[in-house]
Amino acid sequence: MSAIFFLIGCSVFIALIFLAAFFWANKTGQHDDTYTPSIRMLFDDEVENAEAEEGQDRAT
Repeated sequence: MSAIFFLIGCSVFIALIFLAAFFWANKTGQHDDTYTPSIRMLFDDEVENAEAEEGQDRAT
């Protein structure tokens, strides 16, 4: 029976740690921008395209 109380105490302690991490993430602005990640995949990745063009220029 004491093992159950120990496990419940450990789970509550871990839950409090995760709750504190969640509040810390909200305080530091982790969840402020919800629009940009949803459209980021629509933009071309210019860095990779520029490197690919550079490689083609060197090959010719």
